[in-house]
Amino acid sequence: MNLAILHKEIQQFINDNLKSNVTKLILKGSPFDNISIQELANQIIAKQKSEQKLYSWFRTNNIYYPPKISIEQSSSEITANYKSNLVKGNSIIDITGGFGVDCFYFSNFFKEVTHCEINEGLSTIVKHNYQQLKAKNITTFFGDGLQYLKDSKEHFDCIYIDPSRRNDIKGKVFLLDDCLPNVPENIDFLFSKTNQILIKNSPILDITSTINELKFVKEIHVIAIQNEVKELLFLLKKDDNKSIKVKTANIGKNNIQSFNFNYKEEVISEYSEPLNYLYEPNAAILKSGAFHQVSQRLSVFKLHQHSHLYTSDKLIDFPGRIFKIQNVIPYNKKKIKGLLHNNKANITVRNFPKTVDQIRKETKIKDGGDSYLFFTTLKNNDFIVVFCKKTR
Repeated sequence: MNLAILHKEIQQFINDNLKSNVTKLILKGSPFDNISIQELANQIIAKQKSEQKLYSWFRTNNIYYPPKISIEQSSSEITANYKSNLVKGNSIIDITGGFGVDCFYFSNFFKEVTHCEINEGLSTIVKHNYQQLKAKNITTFFGDGLQYLKDSKEHFDCIYIDPSRRNDIKGKVFLLDDCLPNVPENIDFLFSKTNQILIKNSPILDITSTINELKFVKEIHVIAIQNEVKELLFLLKKDDNKSIKVKTANIGKNNIQSFNFNYKEEVISEYSEPLNYLYEPNAAILKSGAFHQVSQRLSVFKLHQHSHLYTSDKLIDFPGRIFKIQNVIPYNKKKIKGLLHNNKANITVRNFPKTVDQIRKETKIKDGGDSYLFFTTLKNNDFIVVFCKKTR
């Protein structure tokens, strides 16, 4: 940690160049003797990345930014705020602290927060930033969080874990057992230190496989921001063997689309050809696998078991995109072009044998405009194209 970065004139230089071309700045070299242009560039890039994702850090003076990868891998303030409302108590420990965004938000609901980080440089940066953010109830510890728990006699109200999704052998991983720390391998020990565990997982992890790897899963939260799934959260409570609640949230600019259901809930869908309206579930629901629950709970029909598109006669409030159907035709390249006024359309493929790129190449339809085409399959396995206008 180069403390020269915190000097007033250097902080001013960083702020003055947040809109500058960093590549050109690097070619000019550093205007300061005690700091390299690479260090300056990292501060500028990391702060740029924080403007939308970590606004509290961005607007606070004298924040020291770590390498940009730490910003990219950290929780956003939006997701940190969401998860901070899931658990409460006197004490919580984050054994995989990272840039410390989650701990900062946990500190609003816990009297004592412990942040463990195995990277000494990052731990030092986080401690400094907490002082700037006036977070007085967070203790930072440099070292292995799991070892900290083993050496501690304290019993925490909650343990929070964000396992690393990479290892030296397999690169990106899809099972919790392949992440670091290995939570399934240490689950009994962890429950000797708490009655409650909150685990943040990558969206690529399979929900069913992760449940099978763990014990006492109480809730699963699928969190999307503006229709992009960002996190899977698993809340575990010791000796809780009741049914698992799955809660989805798609956080938009002005609202949150929520849809909740019981895991392994026995439901079936009803099917129909396209009616007056077409519905496409948001990304959080699609990740959760609530395909039949959506049909039953919201009284809409599926087009096909694997299409995950829904339809109804009357307009309903739906957690996803809503379209007014204008036309439905069998899949035919020539007929499609004849029904478009300016040869422009937004194309979506659901349970269809061709990709969007293949369809555009075949039909010469350009991207854009206010027409929406859904290429999909009906229950009788006929391929169709649904012409729509977006209502929401």
